[in-house]
Amino acid sequence: MTSPVRAMWDAPAATPPPPRRVWRDWALVGVIPVIALIEVALRPDVPWRVLWVVVLVAIVPTLLWRRTRPALMLAIAFGATAVVTVVTGSDSQLVTTAYLLILVYAAVRWGTGRAMLLGATIVLASFLLSLLLGPVLPSDVIGSVAVLAMTTTLGVAFRGRAAARARELDRVKLQEREQLARDLHDTVAHHVSAIAIQAQAGTAVAAADPDAAVEVLRVIEGEASRTLAEMRSIVRVLRREEGHELAPSPAIADLRQLARPESGGPVVDLQLTGDIEAVPPTIAATVYRLAQEGVTNARRHARNATRIDVLVHADDAGIRLDVRDDGDPAASAAPGYGITGMIERATLLGGTCQAGPAPGGGWVVTAVLPRSGWST
Repeated sequence: MTSPVRAMWDAPAATPPPPRRVWRDWALVGVIPVIALIEVALRPDVPWRVLWVVVLVAIVPTLLWRRTRPALMLAIAFGATAVVTVVTGSDSQLVTTAYLLILVYAAVRWGTGRAMLLGATIVLASFLLSLLLGPVLPSDVIGSVAVLAMTTTLGVAFRGRAAARARELDRVKLQEREQLARDLHDTVAHHVSAIAIQAQAGTAVAAADPDAAVEVLRVIEGEASRTLAEMRSIVRVLRREEGHELAPSPAIADLRQLARPESGGPVVDLQLTGDIEAVPPTIAATVYRLAQEGVTNARRHARNATRIDVLVHADDAGIRLDVRDDGDPAASAAPGYGITGMIERATLLGGTCQAGPAPGGGWVVTAVLPRSGWST
């Protein structure tokens, strides 16, 4: 076999897979025999009309398996009509015979590459048989070829459209999974990190200052409650519960929550400059998540850090976010899920995000979201 033919032969069935039965199948099986009987009654001049109508009605059930066994059903139907053609010496002149085109369409629309090639061979053999048994007008040949070409084209078109839809659905699902992974990491991980830091601080002061330990427990309780609330919100969205109102997306002003003092942790200094109010909600939510992840990473990983500076500046060019800590000098590290999610968020809006050691020590995260991507 040549390479194109081999590739066609090995082609898989259509995606998504076809339904086994739909109401239209039973409707066709019920209506076509009635139409065939009516046509035979109205056209007494058709030769061998009784034999043809018996055969056409007998092979109508092939329509029920045309999606799951397209090549076999096509072979049965065209094989039966070929036998009658040889016996009678002429093709069927009943218009009802046109329903066989449904089988041709099904082979192209749902079949594997093997089924399509076998179906094409069967149809071509049936066509050549008709040419050999008697004289055929050129107009009939042209008309038959045109009808077969149109049927095949429709099958290919609908098959391609369905495959494109399936690919688009897979792409959307992948984007949703990535978005969910980023949200889970950026929200839940932030609160869990705060809980871990507070627990460490509570352990350190419990013996010397019980009142401070109690205060730490209250902070842990608050962080745990917020974590559960956000988890429940995400689960409700995934389950699409009726009556559940989605919580508003975080805004630039919500960044002040990141500056809440935490016992034993570095101080967060937040500075908002420029026309912050003009930032669209989608961009504001992205900036919040980027800053949240940057602060979480600094609290979790920065050694001996006493201060985390968060600077958000909006101007005509876009918006810039800098998260910098004053921890010990850090070597470059392989990006984890958090940094990967930050880069993905910025890239989706046409921006950039970089994270690495800061000059003079510590770690710095810089994200730039150009105004050209704000309409996304």
